[in-house]
Amino acid sequence: MEIKTADEETQSHIDQKRPLLRETMIIPSRDEKTLIQKAISQTFRSTANLANLLPTGTVLAFQLLSPIFTNQGNCDSISRYLTAGLVALCGLSCFFQSFTDSFRDSQGNVSYGFATFRGLWVIDGSVELPPTVAASYRLRFIDFLHAFMSILVFSAVALFDEDVVNCFYPTPSDQAEEILTSLPVAIGVFCSMLFVAFPTRRHGIGFPVSAN
Repeated sequence: MEIKTADEETQSHIDQKRPLLRETMIIPSRDEKTLIQKAISQTFRSTANLANLLPTGTVLAFQLLSPIFTNQGNCDSISRYLTAGLVALCGLSCFFQSFTDSFRDSQGNVSYGFATFRGLWVIDGSVELPPTVAASYRLRFIDFLHAFMSILVFSAVALFDEDVVNCFYPTPSDQAEEILTSLPVAIGVFCSMLFVAFPTRRHGIGFPVSAN
């Protein structure tokens, strides 16, 4: 007859109450990353932050249409022209939407307009701003700087799109691959510093609406 001690009986009782757990899969992690892996990781973070500085509608349209126009990266001559046109139109959209602004009327409705050298031209013409108020929305040099940076930021987003890159550079050389990997990061760092140093006060079409 097998005699169990009190400690063994206590441990056996605990084991019976203990739920059965699935064996956890241990995924080994790499302590060191290669230079390309670090660049790709940095590109993800940079483009994710910079995408917030672009009109959401334009970026969404580009992300939806680029796989169709590029045939998922397998471009022929016609697809290449269509992709180039898509990139150009989206870039121009980001450029011109940088000159738009919004305001709230007395009823709290949001109205949009184009900034001109004289003031704000309301698109739908439903509201007419007083000359003194409209003059506060007039074009400035900083607007052209932001429009130029918007094109650069969108270029970084386009370069980060794998289908677009495969369409224009199906078999890039080692030097071209390094440039395509590092260029979006360089654009992101450059434009981020400029946006921080020269922030915009406009809330145009596709951008967050002003709370005032």
